[in-house]
Amino acid sequence: MQAYAWGAEGHRLVATIAERQLSPAAKSAVAQLLALEPGATLESISTWADEVRSPATAAWHYVNFPRGGPCQYDAAPICIEGFCVVVAIERQAAVLASNAPDDVRLRALKYVVHLVADVHQPLHGGYADDRGGNSVQLQAFGRGTNLHALWDSGLIANWPGGVSALLAAVEADRPMTDMAVAPATWAEESCRAVGTEGFYPASHKLDAEYAQRWSQTLVRQLAAAGSRLALVLNGNLGSR
Repeated sequence: MQAYAWGAEGHRLVATIAERQLSPAAKSAVAQLLALEPGATLESISTWADEVRSPATAAWHYVNFPRGGPCQYDAAPICIEGFCVVVAIERQAAVLASNAPDDVRLRALKYVVHLVADVHQPLHGGYADDRGGNSVQLQAFGRGTNLHALWDSGLIANWPGGVSALLAAVEADRPMTDMAVAPATWAEESCRAVGTEGFYPASHKLDAEYAQRWSQTLVRQLAAAGSRLALVLNGNLGSR
């Protein structure tokens, strides 16, 4: 799978939502780390992990489930040697909470901010046989694209009223989901969304009905990503 998750706008939106839910202690700790790069914000670092992506870290951004399976995370067959988004989040969160030098912890913060958003993009818990929807070619919003790119950025870029209206919708949403720090559970939720009837469109030419039908899923996943990112940061930085 090559495409990036959510696109820059989606990642910045998740970071914005998370920042507004940080505890005072976590906000102070984040500021201390960001001070190593003057002018940096949670929003500005949210895309860093894509900008430095390499063959060694590409698999950190997603996890593939077997098509037709129960969307149950089992590390042995689907996160081989720990190379998947679930383990990457766990490892980077542990570094963030450690006594490692601040520059090392800043790097971990950059990964955590990005990867928590990634795991909530449904197709980052998708299927290997179509490369997380990258192989599913579509016509949408007047242009050629693929299913993965549609969820990365197409639905966000074409949200009625623009990104500011989407942010308002996400802020108004209160995730009715498990708020425990459980990246495996988050990946399973994405898998179940991908497996829902209609997620894979019946036609290669999408109409407005697809965007309308899946708008609440988009909002819910972005809202959950922001709230859960805040939970991770509060838990790993809030007691420092």
